[in-house]
Amino acid sequence: MSEELWRHGAGELAELIAAREVSSREVVDAHLERIEAVNAHLNAVVLVLADEARAAADAADAATERSGPLHGVPFTVKENIDVAGTPTTSGIAALAEAVSPVDAPQVERLRRAGAIPIARTNLPDLGLRIHTHSSLRGLTRNPWDPEVTAGGSSGGEASALASGMSPLGLGNDVGGSLRNPAHCCGIASIKPTPGRVPHATVIPPEDMGPAMQLMAVEGVMARRVADVRLGLSIVAGMHPRDPESVPVPLDVPRSESRRVALLADPPGGDTHPEIAAAVRRAGDALTDAGYDVVEAEPPAYEQALDVWGCFLFNDIRAQEDLLRAVMGPDAILFLDHIGSLYAPLDSPALVATLAERRSIGRAWNAFLEEHPLILSPIWTQPPFPHGWDVESEATAHATMRLMRPVMPANLLGLPAAAVNAGKAAGLPAGVQVMGARFQELACLEAAEAIESALGAANAIDPILELSVR
Repeated sequence: MSEELWRHGAGELAELIAAREVSSREVVDAHLERIEAVNAHLNAVVLVLADEARAAADAADAATERSGPLHGVPFTVKENIDVAGTPTTSGIAALAEAVSPVDAPQVERLRRAGAIPIARTNLPDLGLRIHTHSSLRGLTRNPWDPEVTAGGSSGGEASALASGMSPLGLGNDVGGSLRNPAHCCGIASIKPTPGRVPHATVIPPEDMGPAMQLMAVEGVMARRVADVRLGLSIVAGMHPRDPESVPVPLDVPRSESRRVALLADPPGGDTHPEIAAAVRRAGDALTDAGYDVVEAEPPAYEQALDVWGCFLFNDIRAQEDLLRAVMGPDAILFLDHIGSLYAPLDSPALVATLAERRSIGRAWNAFLEEHPLILSPIWTQPPFPHGWDVESEATAHATMRLMRPVMPANLLGLPAAAVNAGKAAGLPAGVQVMGARFQELACLEAAEAIESALGAANAIDPILELSVR
C-alpha cells in the first residue's frame, strides 16, 4: 500500500495511522519517495527535511497515544513561513542563510497536532509576483502543463500538493496568493479573515507596512476541502506573538439565508468563456445542494480593485530601495510594469484611500446581508505561459486584470474558499466562495458542495500528464 499513500488526503492518512493500518514512517517515506520521483520535473520543493521527518515519524509510531488529529501526517511549508532550523528565504539570495530558531505559530500548532514538516516550497521573490519564479530557487512548473505558471505566490505549495508530494500545505495571501495557485493547479485552499490565523516571524522585517497588516493573511492548502477545513481548525486562533490575532471561534452564527450571488464575468476586464462556464457549473452544483443562486454584482467592484492596488503599492513604494537591492530583475520588472496602474499616495491621499476602503466595505456588508455568499472565478483566464507577466507593460497589466476577482477579499478582509470546478482550455479552472468576515466555515461548506458535485482533486502524476498532453 505504501507506494499509493501519497494519493491520500491528510485526514485519510491520519485515520489510517490511528487505526495502525499504516505507520507514520511509511507515510513519510512514501511522500519523500514521491518528492524524489517528481520534484525534478516541477521544482516545487526547494528543501527536503528527510532526516528530521523520518525521526519525527519514528517517534510518532513509538508513542502510546495520538498527539493530535494529524498524528504522524506530513505537511509542507512555503519558504516565507518560519520553520525552526531552516532558512526563511522568501525566495531571495539575501535571505538564503536566514535560519529561524523557532516555528511560526501555524507550524507550531500543526506540530502540536501531530503533523510533521517534510519540506519547504518555492515562491517568487518576497511573494510579490503571481508567477512562481524565484531568483534564489528558480522556476516552479505546473503539474498539468510544464509550460504554464503554477500561480503565485504560493505556487510551490500548490504544485507539490497537486502532484502528491504533500497532503497539506501552508501559504499566505495578500493578493490571491493562496487562491491563484489553487486555480492554476486544481487544488483547494482558504484565504481566512485577517486575524483568524496568526502571523509572526523572527526574520527581519518582523513587522509589515499598513497595507500588509490589514490585507495579508496566513492560510491552508490541500487537494480536498475537508483537509483545508481540518488544517484551518488547527492553525486558527489568537497567539501572543501576533497582536492582531483574534479569539473568534470558527463556528460562529450564520445567516439563515442560503442565497449566493453568482458573478461569472466580473467587471473590469474580459473573462474566458470556459472560466465563466466553470463558475456557472459550480453555481448549478450549489443550486442542487439547496442554495438559492442568483446573478448579482457586488457594489463598487472596480473601485475596490483600484483601492486594493493603490493601498498595497503604498507599502511597496515605501520599501522601494530595499526591494531593488534584494529582488531579481524579473521580479523588479513586474513591479515596475504594474506600478503605473496605481497612483502614488501622499499622506492626505493615503487617509482618503483608507476612508474609501471603509466606504466600500460598508456597501459590501449591506450586499452580504442579502447575499451571504459570493461565487466568482479566481482568475478570469487560464494559467499563462511562463514569463508572460513580464513580457511587456501590456501583459503585466493584463495579468492584473485576470486576477481581479481575488482583490476584493483582501481589501475588505473577507474569507474566500478556493475549489476546482473543472477545466478551461484543458487546464484547471478554480472558483472562489467569498463570505462575510469570520464566515470561513460557510465558505468551505459551499466549496465542499461544489467539490462533491464536480469531483475532488486527486494527486496527479506530472510525468504521465505531460506525456498525455
